[in-house]
Amino acid sequence: FLFKVLDVEEMLSIQVHPTKIEAEKGFKLENEKGIPLNAANRNYKDDNHKPEIMVALGEFWLLHGFLPKEKLTAEICRDRGVEMGADVVSPPVHNAFSTPIEMMNFIQELRELSDGKPVGFKLCVGKRREFIALCKAMKSTGNIPDFIVIDGGEGGTGAAPVEFANHIGSPGLESLMFVDNCLRGFGIREETKIFTTGKVASGFDLVKRLALGADVVYAARPFMMSLGCIQALKCNSNECPVGVATQDPNLTEGLHVTDKRTRVFQFHEETVNSVAHILGTMGYKRPNELRPWHVFRRVSPRQVMHYGELIERVSHGELLGDKISESYKRALELADENSFRKYCDL
Repeated sequence: FLFKVLDVEEMLSIQVHPTKIEAEKGFKLENEKGIPLNAANRNYKDDNHKPEIMVALGEFWLLHGFLPKEKLTAEICRDRGVEMGADVVSPPVHNAFSTPIEMMNFIQELRELSDGKPVGFKLCVGKRREFIALCKAMKSTGNIPDFIVIDGGEGGTGAAPVEFANHIGSPGLESLMFVDNCLRGFGIREETKIFTTGKVASGFDLVKRLALGADVVYAARPFMMSLGCIQALKCNSNECPVGVATQDPNLTEGLHVTDKRTRVFQFHEETVNSVAHILGTMGYKRPNELRPWHVFRRVSPRQVMHYGELIERVSHGELLGDKISESYKRALELADENSFRKYCDL
């Protein structure tokens, strides 16, 4: 299971996952081809469909869970139980939980129901107290997600409104360091993994995020471009001119899978090689040796600082003690593990 926490005032994210039927078919086909489970070009590591469970911290109506009728196919309608000829609008609310503590208990319930499969959630940091409230709930319940995915406000899908793609959402690097600090401050950093994304396109982009606190870095945009995306910004129109984001058979004909899959594989391989070369140049053997002070940033024409100087690093258990940094004190006081919105007007 992948559990997502969304604050739609702060972010926009669209992802695609296979159905159970497609997962079974893909897993079987790759087994028959003899592709090892740990191979870089392996798409299906098992025959499960990785369902997602999503929760919005605020109300949303128009920007999420919307599939225009032009992109519907018979297969989509069959799997989702909808009819052709009408837009598909997913329900905007749920009743699975309503507080941070209930959310952590729900994550544990999912973990038990799935026989111990990893369960995590994804969010774009908005109000800092809301994430700290989640940390308090993790600490008090002992139910800690297996992973937390941090998305930034940088970029977005071609279906995103321009203002949203350019301006909505907290910056990814700062959010990554904030989440890393919070988990360390509550003494639970070693019990979960941090995933991050946001305009990741090169080996250095990966190295930078690994140094700033990420355990895993993933990317979408550069792989779409290696597949043939020309950023026509028509993802939601079913008129993608290169056949990547469309169901129109006249357009998908332009996507030559045999050729493109090689390009995607090669891009991935060379990006990973770039990371290895950068690490070697720095004198390190493993990504987990990287720290914020290994990455420098020019802050003025005459001054360069490393990220350890730019953003304070919270020590293990610091947010549980008496000597709390001023930059975290107010958010920590307002954070409530029993409510997401108790101080929504502050």
